[in-house]
Amino acid sequence: MTLLFHIFLNLLVWGNDFSVAQQNAKQQHRLILLNFSGSDWCGPCIKLKKDVFESSEFTAFAESNLELIRADFPRLKKNQLAKDQQAKNDALAEKYNSSGKFPLTVLLNDQGKVLKEWEGYQPSLSKFLAEIKQFR
Repeated sequence: MTLLFHIFLNLLVWGNDFSVAQQNAKQQHRLILLNFSGSDWCGPCIKLKKDVFESSEFTAFAESNLELIRADFPRLKKNQLAKDQQAKNDALAEKYNSSGKFPLTVLLNDQGKVLKEWEGYQPSLSKFLAEIKQFR
């Protein structure tokens, strides 16, 4: 039961609409964490999601400190996004990931200003969280 709750909680935490996240960040005085992912083809993306973003430590921190957005770019036909969502993700990539790096995680303030970027897999959860906390 705990595993199901943990999975359900993670599904609730990550959003896919940047404007909603930005509005929530302003109202709740939070930072925005934007993750560019290739959920069905990028090994480091899958590992980052599993090891870092789905960890109980990250989830607990994010619940009260971050608005989480995932801009996913799946390749398999069965995982393709709706056209409107793909357009939103493309716009985010154009603004925050013009070089097309995967995974790329970007910390933003509520105005959309980039505070920090992480390229690739983050092997140290404690270091990753400490770097985010510097901006709180």
